[in-house]
Amino acid sequence: MNFIPVNTPLLDGNEKKYLCECIDSGWISSEGPFVKRFENDMAAYVGRKYGIAVCNGTAALEAAMIALNLEKGGEVILPAFTIISCAQAITKAGLIPVVVDCDSDTWNMDVSQIEAKITKKTKAIMVVHIYGLPVDMDPVLELAREYNLRVIEDAAEMHGQTYKGKPCGSFGDISIFSFYPNKHITCGEGGMILTDDEFLAERCRGARNLFFTAQRYRHEEIGSNFRMSNMQAALGCAQLEKLEEHIERKRIVGRKYQEAFSGIGDIKLPVPQTEYADNIYWVFGIVIGDSYDFDADQVMKMLAQEGIGTRSFFYPIHKQPVYIKEGMFDEVSCPNAERIAERGFYLPSGLGIRDEEIDYVVNKVIEIFEN
Repeated sequence: MNFIPVNTPLLDGNEKKYLCECIDSGWISSEGPFVKRFENDMAAYVGRKYGIAVCNGTAALEAAMIALNLEKGGEVILPAFTIISCAQAITKAGLIPVVVDCDSDTWNMDVSQIEAKITKKTKAIMVVHIYGLPVDMDPVLELAREYNLRVIEDAAEMHGQTYKGKPCGSFGDISIFSFYPNKHITCGEGGMILTDDEFLAERCRGARNLFFTAQRYRHEEIGSNFRMSNMQAALGCAQLEKLEEHIERKRIVGRKYQEAFSGIGDIKLPVPQTEYADNIYWVFGIVIGDSYDFDADQVMKMLAQEGIGTRSFFYPIHKQPVYIKEGMFDEVSCPNAERIAERGFYLPSGLGIRDEEIDYVVNKVIEIFEN
């Protein structure tokens, strides 16, 4: 068996056709027609009014924070268990990240902890849907209304997922997606900001394009070059056409792993469904129980020796060395996030994975835990 990467993308639709159109027409920059088409198609799919395409998911978060223009020194509540891009977008905008622990079952932020973190300085809540299940949104939106807070929805991993039947990416003031190669829609690199607010949409367009004005090289604000190219957008358009098939494939892979590992004793598998959503298994994670005397790093090394790629879980925001050096998060404890970061990892589950590769991974994982 050849090496099985943690993710193999699937490019079996109109990707090549649309890329050739870009090359044949000469429209390869951000001015090309696929950019607007992708923005419109994503907004329509999610049920938003406006889509703003950018170069990656991190850029989407940063542009969203710039657009919101929240008061400097204010606080933004976010999950401890997420990628650093979320906290980075907050600090770059001059605000302070305040973390809440995750739920030990769903791995999403524990929404019951949010209200205790709200102070007079709180300006927003950043919701991040993790690994395949959405955050329980109703309590978050109720708190936002009660305390007059903005809601930023990070749906980077949630293409095609719903919360109580409503698309992820359609909640709050502003939402974002990522189109990295391991996502259900990939552009190689890419991101999208979605909103129903025309003013915020225009602010996002400015933030992604250096805030050019009518006098092109005269700037009233500092933005960035976050533009998406026509070629990236062409890939995105082709991938969006196949999204429903991609979701079904992900769920098949997830169910195969779920059934195969159900007999292993002390491990935590993804929750297949909650009362508000069925898992779309963006990745298939495993958390090792305390009865085993090895952690995630050790299992990942063993699997690597067998030619199987894996990836560790997110490292908690409040434990990031870069923030500790700055004196942030003193005495902050999020035991669930800390534990799953140490004992959690995920297996190959990309859209391009073959059934025989899944079987090989299953056999090797079972060998490790049984022996």
